[in-house]
Amino acid sequence: MEMDVKEILAKVDHTLLAQTATWEEIRQICDDGMKYQTASVCIPPSYVAQAKEYVKDKLAICTVIGFPNGYMTTAVKEFETKDAIKNGADEIDMVINIGWVKDKKFDLVEEEIRTLKAACGEKILKVIIETCLLTEQEKIKMCEIVTRAGADFIKTSTGFSTAGATFADIEIFASHVGDGVKIKAAGGISSMDDAEKFIFLGADRLGTSRIVKIVKEEMR
Repeated sequence: MEMDVKEILAKVDHTLLAQTATWEEIRQICDDGMKYQTASVCIPPSYVAQAKEYVKDKLAICTVIGFPNGYMTTAVKEFETKDAIKNGADEIDMVINIGWVKDKKFDLVEEEIRTLKAACGEKILKVIIETCLLTEQEKIKMCEIVTRAGADFIKTSTGFSTAGATFADIEIFASHVGDGVKIKAAGGISSMDDAEKFIFLGADRLGTSRIVKIVKEEMR
């Protein structure tokens, strides 16, 4: 399967979430996002207002909530979400409380996702389940919970834990999420071949910083 580069770029959340990220670097990925027509740029919450002002309506701004560990209280995550949307975020990528999953407090996990989806309203909510820290059964359970809670996407990884997206994880998601839930692969996507395979397996979005870099280098 040969995909057009533009088709792949249109599914990329062009990401910069490093703790050291400066406005100059954020502005550069916004420029790249607009130039290469990525799905969005995914940036730290503190830069959302400035980035939105910079890109206007030319590019979707995505940000992260409860990031990267997920163990903040629901009230804090809800406040973060509302604040991000007020600042101009178009898409929210939240991290679940992984300890709650391990404790089988699935009702709390689901309620938290519902709460953040309510805070998002029409904006897109993606739920990061950090697959590298979960068992296969826990991943399947999270597919059910994310579906029931009404989120828009299930997402593999923060990129800040022990591993990122795997093809096997995307296959699990594709087999177990319900109708209307899309899939985002994130973390360690480093080649066009990988990007294409993730999409082929069912990913509708790719969280990556490297795909745009590869395209830029090829166009030099």
